[in-house]
Order: sequence, then structure tokens, then C-alpha cells
Amino acid sequence: MFLGTHSPRLDEKGRLILPAKFREELADGLVLTRGQERCIYVFSQKEFERVHDQMREAPLSSRQARDYIRVFLSGASDEVPDKQGRVTIPPALRTYAGLGRELAVIGAGTRAEIWDAGAWQNYLEEQETAFSETDEDAIPGIF
Repeated sequence: MFLGTHSPRLDEKGRLILPAKFREELADGLVLTRGQERCIYVFSQKEFERVHDQMREAPLSSRQARDYIRVFLSGASDEVPDKQGRVTIPPALRTYAGLGRELAVIGAGTRAEIWDAGAWQNYLEEQETAFSETDEDAIPGIF
């Protein structure tokens, strides 16, 4: 499970050092792809395969499903971290997420997310009030 918030920097070659606590899960390979809210999703290979299997269940007759799957998969890049735990973020994904040098890598349970540090801070500030007001209807059984 991916948890916490980490603050790595993007180097001049477009690489980031994965948080130490994420490296074991991602050591054999990972998939980077476009995420919601202009972040980058980071999946282990196994989790990405599970997500892809779910997508395969979507009806081909659904235009919204086809559109989502096209955008999601066309931006995907499989990567293997080097011995220092570095992974290269492809230029198209860096542009999509508006990444500068300062990053926020957050754990989101079954995936990690890579955000530009400023964008993450803005998002978090906007969402914290709504978070504190969330009721049982939003996530049944958690409260």
C-alpha cells in the first residue's frame, strides 16, 4: 500500500528518486500514466494489469469509456527504476502534469501520484475543507 507524502526533486534529465518506502513494490517495474486532476499515476506492474483488466470490462459501445481508455493508455509508459531508485518521467507526462523541479509524491493506496509541489499544495488547500465535511454517503461504511 502506498501511503504518505514525499518531496523529491526532478533532476535535469527528467528523473526522480522514488521514495524509499515505495521502491520494493516498484522494483520490478511500474507504469506511469495520466491521472485525474493533472497528476501522474504510478502503478506497480501487477496493479496496472488489474486496472487494465477492469477497463476491458467496459462496453465498447460507451463513448465515454472508449475516450477515457484511449487517453489513459496512450499516455502510459512502463519503466524500471535504476539501482538508485530513479525513474525517468517521459516529457509528455511531465508536460501533462505541469511538473517543475519540486515535486510531491503521494501515496494513494493502490497507486502513488506525482504532482508538481505547488499544484499539490493548491489542491490540498482546496480539498481539506471538503474532506473535513465528508459524510458517510461519500464513502459508505468508512465512518
